[in-house]
Amino acid sequence: MITFDQNAFLIISTASLIAISCGLLGVFMMLRKMSMTGDAISHAVLPGIVIGYFISGSQRGVEVIVGAGLLGILATLIIDFLRKKAKVQLDASIGITFTLLFAIGIILINLLAYKVDLDQECVLYGEIAYLPIDLWITDSGFSMGPRIIWLALLNLLLVGSFIFLLFKELKLTSFDEGFGMVMGIPAGAINLALMSMVSYTTVSSFDAVGAILVVALLVVPPATAFLWTKDIKSLIKLTIGIGIGISVLGYYLAFWADSSIAGMMVTVGGAVFLISAVLTSKKFKFRLGTQSNQEAFNS
Repeated sequence: MITFDQNAFLIISTASLIAISCGLLGVFMMLRKMSMTGDAISHAVLPGIVIGYFISGSQRGVEVIVGAGLLGILATLIIDFLRKKAKVQLDASIGITFTLLFAIGIILINLLAYKVDLDQECVLYGEIAYLPIDLWITDSGFSMGPRIIWLALLNLLLVGSFIFLLFKELKLTSFDEGFGMVMGIPAGAINLALMSMVSYTTVSSFDAVGAILVVALLVVPPATAFLWTKDIKSLIKLTIGIGIGISVLGYYLAFWADSSIAGMMVTVGGAVFLISAVLTSKKFKFRLGTQSNQEAFNS
């Protein structure tokens, strides 16, 4: 029988693994000013999920992951096309793309409603509280533990390897895409690879924690860390620490308040960001004031 402490460990561990994966990708998304692309992907993959579910008959089928991943990449290509070729502003490109694909997904659900037991809520919104009972059972009947934690571990391994192998290329193209192309780096391919990883991470994670928390973990920890440091390695380390802190504090506050775990984690993340914004702004003003006093003294 799983006890509260075991439940807490499983949920916090899984949320932390997802927070690290999302945070690592979110750093480079933020530097490219594309943080909300994750939100677009989380909605745009709905047609792929519906088609994959229709083919496999299961929400956990490989077809669902493949379909959602392909739609995520398609959404990325459409956003990139609208931004670069059609000269549409980035925020408008994101808004147009995810609303269009999400609407197509809803239409497909309505058209296939008599063939599949699927609705918008069940494919978009996970609940991390159910993680301890969502077990991976082998064909021989052996339990491998919660299914989602294995997906989170695999995702972290893939994301970590991706960042490690392409760190220099990601850094150069994130800060100055033109300079990266001059250096011979295929910026378009790097961007597509990054978006593909974001797509996979989003799809593999929101079944466990929900689309809202995935988007928050992509955006909030990197944005908070950026308030404190501009060095990219320190930014990555601080992002990871903030993501884990949000997971731990959010879980225990949710348990204490008897409320949504994912919702509380997002709330904690927002509170941490606002507190950091206030503290860093006061720190900046203090430095300016000290500098002005020193200049006045010297004169």
